[in-house]
Amino acid sequence: MTHIRTAHERGITTIALDSPANRNALSAALVAELGAELSRCGGDPGVRAVLLTHTGGTFCAGADLKSPPDPAAFVTLMRTVVELPKPVVARVTGHVRAGGLGLLAACDIAVAGPASSYAFSETRLGLAPAVISMPVLARMEPRAASRYFLTGERFDAAEAAGTGLVTLAADDVDEALGPVLDGLRRSSPGGLAASKALLTATVAEAFDRWSKELTARSASLFASAEAREGVTAFLERRDPAWVL
Repeated sequence: MTHIRTAHERGITTIALDSPANRNALSAALVAELGAELSRCGGDPGVRAVLLTHTGGTFCAGADLKSPPDPAAFVTLMRTVVELPKPVVARVTGHVRAGGLGLLAACDIAVAGPASSYAFSETRLGLAPAVISMPVLARMEPRAASRYFLTGERFDAAEAAGTGLVTLAADDVDEALGPVLDGLRRSSPGGLAASKALLTATVAEAFDRWSKELTARSASLFASAEAREGVTAFLERRDPAWVL
């Protein structure tokens, strides 16, 4: 594995996104490695829960614009997180953008630090938060989702917690995670799996209903002229042609 790091302690497997060259962006390789490791954790009786975190100052920069994953593969990754019979807890101390917010929203619990920031940057690239809307809209307060989906504004950890995108904003993330991980270690494997299934039923239904349509919509948007201009402008560090 070259894009993630793993460790295990007292029933908790930590998976750290570790692709510094592209700020932990969702390349095809990272999506494949992360999905494989999550599936392994799901079948390992020694794993009570998964802690998903990152190296560096970015949790996930969204899709790797130079080597984007197939939209269907990313949908499968998010669904793996949602349907894993083990709780997945996000530890976020850095920036989260676009597709990274879909991965974050798929997690069951998320604790965010004061240096973290968030943005649905798709509209500024000629895209839309299509496939990530399935887990995200199940978490976020609707008016907040409307604002941030449409404007692409950045917001901080406190705002993310207020909208429901993360569970808790904390000055000391690891201190805040202490009782969470302790609670998971004290819970039975079967009880956790059954409880998670109750909590994720609505999101799973959204995947059942919308995955095919939103995957096609995402692929169409990525192939559009606006997206080509938006991505080119981003890589060239200039404003796209439509900026007023």
